[in-house]
Amino acid sequence: MLHRRALLALPAAAALAAPGGARAQAAWPARNVRVIVPFPPGGTTDVVARLVTQRLTTVLGQSFVIENRAGAGGTVGSDAVAKSPPDGYAFVISNIASHGVGPSVYPSMPYDSVRDFTHVALMAEVPSVLVVNVNSPIRTLADFIAAAKARPGMTVGSPGNGTSSHAKQEILKRAAGIDLTHVPYRGSGPMMNDLTAGNVDAMITTLVEAGRNERFRLIAVTAAERVPGWPDLPTFKELGFPDLVASTWFGISGPANLPAPITEKLNAEVLAALAQPDIAQRLREAGATPRRMSAAEYQAFVASEVARWRAVVQAANIRVQ
Repeated sequence: MLHRRALLALPAAAALAAPGGARAQAAWPARNVRVIVPFPPGGTTDVVARLVTQRLTTVLGQSFVIENRAGAGGTVGSDAVAKSPPDGYAFVISNIASHGVGPSVYPSMPYDSVRDFTHVALMAEVPSVLVVNVNSPIRTLADFIAAAKARPGMTVGSPGNGTSSHAKQEILKRAAGIDLTHVPYRGSGPMMNDLTAGNVDAMITTLVEAGRNERFRLIAVTAAERVPGWPDLPTFKELGFPDLVASTWFGISGPANLPAPITEKLNAEVLAALAQPDIAQRLREAGATPRRMSAAEYQAFVASEVARWRAVVQAANIRVQ
């Protein structure tokens, strides 16, 4: 691996022969970089963001400063970046809620999740889990479905309207033929507190957030196969619900028209961070899988997710006013 000084010297040397504009781009980053996490602190988005940005701060010599700006399923923070100058100093942790499900759920999105962003790099994917309080009599998915049929309107929390957890809840309702009451929260923290207190019957959240919490009982996971760290946790697929195979994903994106040298440099450094054994191990221990894509691949991936979730949302008739 090249020494950090050598890495930083390469773009600077290239800039000597470039026009003035390219020279300024090659110097990036010359000051602190703002990274908006569009959910409250402590959730999966926040955890993944901090793992990667700590490495970026060390390698690139400028602070990548996390700013938590929650609201409307991640759209508030995402919109702030969509409307920022494309100069490489404002990014958002793009995710399945704000850039995949949200465009089909919210009737008037303030941005186009494909055209208004430069999607730089995918970072990780995490399956979701159906979770109950550890003291609940519900121990299996069959128990959960039976309880929901016996008591229509059973409450199930999600981290917010328009999130993938909300969409997965609607898929489960339709597939199992049950009536659930969706309870949206402003992030995962308040939802988990309410489940612990018995104020909500269940929740759907990411494996990162619920996986090792002794207050919760995990019922089923949305992974395609059983997760290595949780070999006793069944998948929805093996229990007869193949439509509930879906991961929550997280990446980093800037405004549209971000200069190519910045996009390429940040993509390379994010991929290098994900390849670090300590970061990869910490993600896997939490139930997340590091993912590596070029910027072009991530751009195409987001577009494909918008199309995929549009079909799901329309079939389930999910709407947020």
